[in-house]
Amino acid sequence: MNRATHILRGAAAAVTTTFLAALLAAPAAQAAPGGARTLYAGPDGGGTSCTAARPCSVEGARDRARTERGRDVRVLLKGGTYRLTEPLELGAEDSGKNGRTVTWTAAPGARPVLSGGRDLTGWQRAADGTWTAPVPDGVTPRQLFVDGQRAVRARGEACAAAVCDATKTGMTGADATGIARWQRPTDAEAVIRVRWRNYHCRIAGVSGDVMTFAQPCWTNSASGTGRTGPSWDSTTVDSARYSGVAFFENAPELLDTPGEFAWNSEARTVTYLPRRGENMRRAQVVTPHTEQLLVLDGAHDITVSGIGFAYAAYRQPGTDEGYAGTQAGLTLTGATGPADHAGRYYTKPAAALTVRGGQRVRIDGARFEHLGGAGAILEAGTKDSALTRSSFTDLSSGAVYAGDTEPLPGTALAGERNTVAYNTIRRTGVEYTDSVGIWAGYEAGLTVDHNTLEHLPYSGISVGWGWNQPEAQKSVLRDNKVTDNRITDVMEVAREQHDGGAIYTQGAQPGTVVSGNYINRSAHGNTERDGNGIYLDEQSSHILVEKNVITRIGYKWVSNWADYGIRNTARGNWTDTAAPAPGGTGSVMTGNLTGLDRLPAAALAVASRAGAHGGRVEQLRADLARTGTATQSSTDRTAAAALALDADTTTDTRTLAEAGAWWQVDLGTKRRVRQIEIWNDVSSTTADFDVITDEGSVHVSGKSLRPTVLDLNSSTRTVRIKVAGTGRVALSQVLVHP
Repeated sequence: MNRATHILRGAAAAVTTTFLAALLAAPAAQAAPGGARTLYAGPDGGGTSCTAARPCSVEGARDRARTERGRDVRVLLKGGTYRLTEPLELGAEDSGKNGRTVTWTAAPGARPVLSGGRDLTGWQRAADGTWTAPVPDGVTPRQLFVDGQRAVRARGEACAAAVCDATKTGMTGADATGIARWQRPTDAEAVIRVRWRNYHCRIAGVSGDVMTFAQPCWTNSASGTGRTGPSWDSTTVDSARYSGVAFFENAPELLDTPGEFAWNSEARTVTYLPRRGENMRRAQVVTPHTEQLLVLDGAHDITVSGIGFAYAAYRQPGTDEGYAGTQAGLTLTGATGPADHAGRYYTKPAAALTVRGGQRVRIDGARFEHLGGAGAILEAGTKDSALTRSSFTDLSSGAVYAGDTEPLPGTALAGERNTVAYNTIRRTGVEYTDSVGIWAGYEAGLTVDHNTLEHLPYSGISVGWGWNQPEAQKSVLRDNKVTDNRITDVMEVAREQHDGGAIYTQGAQPGTVVSGNYINRSAHGNTERDGNGIYLDEQSSHILVEKNVITRIGYKWVSNWADYGIRNTARGNWTDTAAPAPGGTGSVMTGNLTGLDRLPAAALAVASRAGAHGGRVEQLRADLARTGTATQSSTDRTAAAALALDADTTTDTRTLAEAGAWWQVDLGTKRRVRQIEIWNDVSSTTADFDVITDEGSVHVSGKSLRPTVLDLNSSTRTVRIKVAGTGRVALSQVLVHP
């Protein structure tokens, strides 16, 4: 980088920081100045004057605001629930111009909520303890919320591939699973997870032991379409990586757990098994129905502040399209389409709020909860817009989608200089576990800053697109900032999503910086080593990874595995493990503090400041094993015992396969031990073993995880891991905590 380029990039960063500070410092809704007009909307508003005494509906307030020419307009929403049967749409005619501002905001002290929900009433109790209610025409309950708590579509057990064998045309297993004897199997769906992909396809028919599925969902979930990413036929329902159905769902025969429900499309009823303490005669039961709640299409210079969004639907998965997941919550749709390997023609989920082609649109202090799809989308050339200080909780899909999948859009359709900052994102991807917290496609100058992301099934923040395709080499991607975010408990093991990371990137992105983030527990406790901290995947290039704190990661704290991902730099980061050198030409790692068993003060300061509100940092625990001496019963090739003490989860010990194979660390003297972490090797080899100390042993059934964590209170000099029968001991690391 020459000096002029360095100065320009520094200036750009300063401008971004100044812009963000000004954005957050500005009050979301200012008192209307002299000459400005304040209009009022209420949940039951129907007037035309839009006064505090006689508020309008939100549509009425919008129409009245259009008549106010040449002055600022502020629409105040009174508290309560605004039940929408169609989206509230704001366009160019609803925008500010010539210095005029338009603000939609909560009235002082109010908590307005735009809702797409429909109440289900008339519940009747059956002898088996279930309750059934009629469903209005046109409503198809895919989600159900009882007194604000999400119910679960009745689901069964997993079905292994040996029984539920999937092919291009269908699946076996109808007899063994009992589906062949269900009253209405065609209301049920198969939910399948293959690596990072989800599939939800409705059963179309049952003939003997064979099930067929709705089209085009099944075809788009199988190999041979030519419309998905490179080599992705290896992760389809008919691929070798398919291990079976995660569960079938939505059949009354599966109603066996309180909190479950089933929809009967023929009778048009919902049947629910209440949780303890729920009174269905008094409960408020809501199902999402309206798909979008607020759409800003071509709008500019508008602020939306302090408004809630709830019970918006996502209808596609309930149709014959189903949910043929590709990556990050996007799906393959349509019976036909152009051959493509760069993901240009995938479909985003429906969202409660969509900004399409917006400019200088600000969404601030919004609340997104109980949604059947995603939270917010900024797309189709949205520029200089911001989503700030908002919360996202209990969403079926991802929280935020920014940008699109076209690598070289025209100027009007390019996403530029947008901001996603100071938001809290928790428990999203509840239903579509392949979705991510914040997704960005081909964006330039995007700022993703000081967000808190917690308890997510797959990746936390994903920026970039295109994999190893030529389109990803030269695109509009550039100068993006992923800074000071707090990302904890992501890639949750129970959700069975693989090959992701807390922060994930694709494509060449000159000037992009990933800095100051605190990442803790990504794929921690997994069986496979493919959950990363910062994952520079495929052609990720020209990215700086600097001053991040990354701890308790299932695999690599930073992954730059591909030789076509070039000129990346990782410097000055803090982490408890090591990682192999970057794979791409010109990529370097320098000045990183790795293999730590305590975070230094500088790292604690960075981590505590990260996120929407800062917060607690989970300090590392001292490791007694790293200064000990490792031995093992035998050595397979060069997999020496000491490799379990090198703080590198990518290197493995390995004994020969033998009776009573063991690995041991000698701590040098007897020490008080309170916890032991046992990290399996790449093949999850170590299984059915004993952990032996001087005071006794603990047996671990099944395979070791990454890690298996044993809490104990023992004084010991040695810790031995010994297989119970004949087998190998193969470990990537063992930590012994006082």
